[in-house]
Amino acid sequence: MFVRTIEPAEAEGEVASIYENEMASMGRVMEATRCWTARADILAPVEHLLHQIRDGFSLGLVNFRLITLVAAKHVPSSYCSHVYFKALSTMIGREQALAVHRDYRNADLTDQQVAMLAYAERITVDASRIGQDDIDSLRAVGLTDRNIADIALAASFRNFLSRYFDAVGAEAEPEFLDDDLSVRRQLSVGRR
Repeated sequence: MFVRTIEPAEAEGEVASIYENEMASMGRVMEATRCWTARADILAPVEHLLHQIRDGFSLGLVNFRLITLVAAKHVPSSYCSHVYFKALSTMIGREQALAVHRDYRNADLTDQQVAMLAYAERITVDASRIGQDDIDSLRAVGLTDRNIADIALAASFRNFLSRYFDAVGAEAEPEFLDDDLSVRRQLSVGRR
C-alpha cells in the first residue's frame, strides 16, 4: 500500500465496526477496505454504497459479479480481477469464470448476459460513446430501465473503486491468487 492506513489493532469507532464485520465474515480485513482509511471518513459511505448497489441489484449477485469481473479487466485492475474471479469461480465454476474473463461473448452465457457485459465494457472503456441505440439493444433482450441503471451503477462504481485501489497501491491478498501461474498472469491485467 502506498499510503498509511488504519491497521485493525488501531481501529476505533465506525472503522473498528466495519473491520470487525469483515473479520467475522471473511477472516481478514481486505486491503480494499483498509485503503479507504487514509480518509477514514470515506470508508463507511463507500461501504454503504457498495452494499446498496450490490444487495439491491435487480439482476442478482452472479450478474453483479460478472459485471465486476469484466469491468475490472478493462479498467484494468489486477486487484479486482483476482478477487472477483475467485468469487465468481465459487458461483459458476472456475472454467466458466475463466471463459468469461477471456471472452464473455464465447463463455456460454445468455444473450441477455452478453448484452449486459457489452454495456458494462462500453461504460468502462468510454461511456461517452453510449447512445440510445445501445439502450434500445439492451431493452430488446428484455432488460428493464431498472436493470440498465443497475448495470451502469455496478460498472461505474467498479471503475471508481478499481482506479482508487490502484492509485493507493492496494494489492490482492495471497488467498485470492489462483494456484495456476498461467491463470494468475491472465488475471494480472494491470499492475502486476
